[in-house]
Amino acid sequence: MNNQTPPNSKPLRLPVSSADVLADMSASKVLQLEQAYGNGDLIRVLAALGIAGPLRVLDPWQLEDPKGIHLIHAGGYAALPFGEGYAPLVDFVKAYLEHPTSLAFPQQSAASWRAALETNLIALLSHHAASHHDSQVFFSNSGAEAIEAALKFARAARPNARYLINFVKAYHGKTLGALSLTPNEEYQAPFRPLLPDVLTLPYGDMAAFEAVIQKHKNDIAAVIIEPIQGEGGVIVPPPGYLAAVGQLARKHGIIIVADEIQSGLGRTGHAFASLAAGLEPDVITLAKPLGGGLLPVGATIARKHIVQKALGGLASKRHSNTFGGGSLAMAVALKSLDIIIEDNLIDRARDFGERGLARLYKIQRTYPDILSEVRGAGMLFALQFRPLIAPQHLGDYGELAAQFTSGLALRSLHQGGVHACYTLNSSSTLRLTPALNIPELLFDELFDRTERAISQHPRSWQLVPQTPLSSLLKLARLALK
Repeated sequence: MNNQTPPNSKPLRLPVSSADVLADMSASKVLQLEQAYGNGDLIRVLAALGIAGPLRVLDPWQLEDPKGIHLIHAGGYAALPFGEGYAPLVDFVKAYLEHPTSLAFPQQSAASWRAALETNLIALLSHHAASHHDSQVFFSNSGAEAIEAALKFARAARPNARYLINFVKAYHGKTLGALSLTPNEEYQAPFRPLLPDVLTLPYGDMAAFEAVIQKHKNDIAAVIIEPIQGEGGVIVPPPGYLAAVGQLARKHGIIIVADEIQSGLGRTGHAFASLAAGLEPDVITLAKPLGGGLLPVGATIARKHIVQKALGGLASKRHSNTFGGGSLAMAVALKSLDIIIEDNLIDRARDFGERGLARLYKIQRTYPDILSEVRGAGMLFALQFRPLIAPQHLGDYGELAAQFTSGLALRSLHQGGVHACYTLNSSSTLRLTPALNIPELLFDELFDRTERAISQHPRSWQLVPQTPLSSLLKLARLALK
């Protein structure tokens, strides 16, 4: 007996056409469709906070929400080095598309755009670390994919070593291998078993690192480390720590992987934050700014002998993907790198970063009952909020209180005209990641608006009465799911 539903005999008409979207769908329609067919509860959380959008781009550095609130764009999770739709990059893409002479996905041939980007990335890296003059690049579509490639390279290079070292509050992505290196119970618990033999150490604690190396030195494949923990809340390790980690690992032949997905290519005021801190890694992963805010691009750069262990000879097909190295993505990344270097955005990020952090220090000193700490590295800024209720009164609900605090703070900044970032591995922290080329007056206004928003509730608990009761009830219901 056939219980299958018979096919509909009527011709299919898709419910939403590209023309509909170009004509600008209503905000209510967008929210309805997202909640019905996408990650609905995420949209419901954002809607309860009044920040779900959709947001309209006014220019690369400014947005507007459906209620007409004007926002300075400091969101994007460090993936927008030039803001939204930066004209020089968009014009370049138009020129590229008008003369399509390259294969879209050249999996079985050499390709000019990929060759150019490989060459320029190695030129940039070897300018700062000459030992990488003959390193090689593998392209992918995201930071998590770049980490997955790095793990495979490390395993192939040290086939008899069991252990991987990662660090408390590390964030490397949410694909299975990358998630294994991201020690967050909320993210890991439903998906176990993960990769075995991952040793998680306190970040910045050299004594702990030395002890583990001494115990397992011949059985450690790789150390995977962020030179600055972005999703951990913009945590900068103690001076000399990264250099010492590198020296000890190198002494025992252990591969060092530097995750520069958020810290690299200018965001922290350096081309590579690891090298600036004295760590010379064997493998570097890149992503976010490489796509210029237009396309996802990931890159894993490794020393030649490491790549050869994984992809040498006829084994060169051992790791591959369909879309990595696609010509449009390579062209966008090549132009993005041009803009970063030619417009001197790395030095600009360092200079503006010092200026912005000075403003945040002043705000924190003025309002210490809501901001416990502020941190920064280049144009990567963190604001750590005091919880609504003291943790000692919350038992097992401290993390939930931290999430509520930062959610309400995110709402307050939005109401005050600042589009900020939630922080995935430090739930009491919000980040500001403005474009590296944001106009100077807008950059200063960003911190003026931040200060005004903070001043509206100088104590954390005051975030609650300024939030509509209906919003609080919706958030409570979602928290109890």
